[in-house]
Amino acid sequence: MTITPSTNLLQRIAALFAPFRNPADNPIVIKELRGRMRGRRAFIVLILYLLGISLLVGIVYNSLETNSYHQDLEFRQNAGKAIFGSVLGFELIMIGFIGPALTAGAITSERERQTFDLLRTTLISPRTLVLGKLASACTYLLLLTYTALPIQALAFLIGGIGMEEIIVSILMLLVNIFFFCALGFLCSTFSKRTLTATITCYSIILVSILLSGLIIYGFVINMSIPSYGPNSASATLAGVGLWLFCSTNSLLTGIVSEMFLVQNHVFYYGQSPINNMYLFSPWVLHVLFYALFAMILVLISIIRLSKTDR
Repeated sequence: MTITPSTNLLQRIAALFAPFRNPADNPIVIKELRGRMRGRRAFIVLILYLLGISLLVGIVYNSLETNSYHQDLEFRQNAGKAIFGSVLGFELIMIGFIGPALTAGAITSERERQTFDLLRTTLISPRTLVLGKLASACTYLLLLTYTALPIQALAFLIGGIGMEEIIVSILMLLVNIFFFCALGFLCSTFSKRTLTATITCYSIILVSILLSGLIIYGFVINMSIPSYGPNSASATLAGVGLWLFCSTNSLLTGIVSEMFLVQNHVFYYGQSPINNMYLFSPWVLHVLFYALFAMILVLISIIRLSKTDR
């Protein structure tokens, strides 16, 4: 049988996606999940996570029903959106805290236990190792997200939430889980201690949030300068820049995307509520940016681990 260049290319592509075919065949996934779920820590985090969401929903609902009538349609819509948005915001914040904590010690803990060299002498490739560690961490975060669905379903009983919000929220949660786990794993590959990797990861997240906030504030001040007309090139550039940087912040993306949906009744493309320009909804840019950036982080982690063999 003659092997053509196209056949060779197809074989390489198939080998590239081989670890994604059946994650259960990855020994790292099985080892990490068994080790994580055998202890009490995973269940304690799960209980505290659900208690926090339940407490938040109770506070939001009680604050809304103080001066409202339960059968009022406007109250039911506002309560449904408030509960759904609160649960989604809480989940995004908790993913940002828990995700890096699960993967920041993925490689450094192996080095601290002096098992990393032994692990690298096996037939497990760096790609299988990285994907296995990430898959186990992402699976646990998906479990946390799945267990919060009954609480989130209260918004459907009350009203005010459509299928568009469900789809957008699921996509945002998935890409944030992937991104924060990949960021923690990357910090673990560059650090020698788990504490150093954890502090570095959280510092990057905090600095990025503060930096994006300052940039967004600068764009808002720039757009409010009277010398710039509403149709000037500077105002247009500032509006597009503000829209892009809003898409890099998970909480701002959720808020502005809801405003976008209410104004345009379309959840992916329409007129911006900030500068009246026709743009993609922030959640579209948010999902694309975080997914692409997370894949780049995973690729860098694989390259980093591959160099340790040389």
